[in-house]
Amino acid sequence: MKEKLRPFHLAIPVDDIPTNRKFYREVLGCVEGRSSDHWVDLNFFGHQLVIHYKEKPKVEYSHSNPVDGKEVAVPHFGVVLDSKTFDYISERIKEHQVNFIIEPYIRFEGEVGEQATLFINDPAGNTIEFKAFKNPDQLFEN
Repeated sequence: MKEKLRPFHLAIPVDDIPTNRKFYREVLGCVEGRSSDHWVDLNFFGHQLVIHYKEKPKVEYSHSNPVDGKEVAVPHFGVVLDSKTFDYISERIKEHQVNFIIEPYIRFEGEVGEQATLFINDPAGNTIEFKAFKNPDQLFEN
């Protein structure tokens, strides 16, 4: 039985609400919902993303794992898009001159799970992955 997809809710820390609000709205095209001076609800491609103010830590934690010869930040979050939306977001990111952590490329080309993927950081340093599967039904296949 295939379950109906439900939106996720994710709350992430940011050290500057105005800068990150602008990034998510103007670069990624997220629509703002409720907000206060310490948090902002955003429609992140149909999911509820909340940016919460948190002072930047004095010591930054950084970890990554090798994937396809690239260093993938852990933790990271993201969303699976259709190919057209993936291309649109990729172009928006380029137009706004946001640096790619990992530039768009195809993983598992010609194999089960073939997907386009890219990674960026928001202004607070949260890593975001966008991906699009050639065959969306292969999301969990191995």
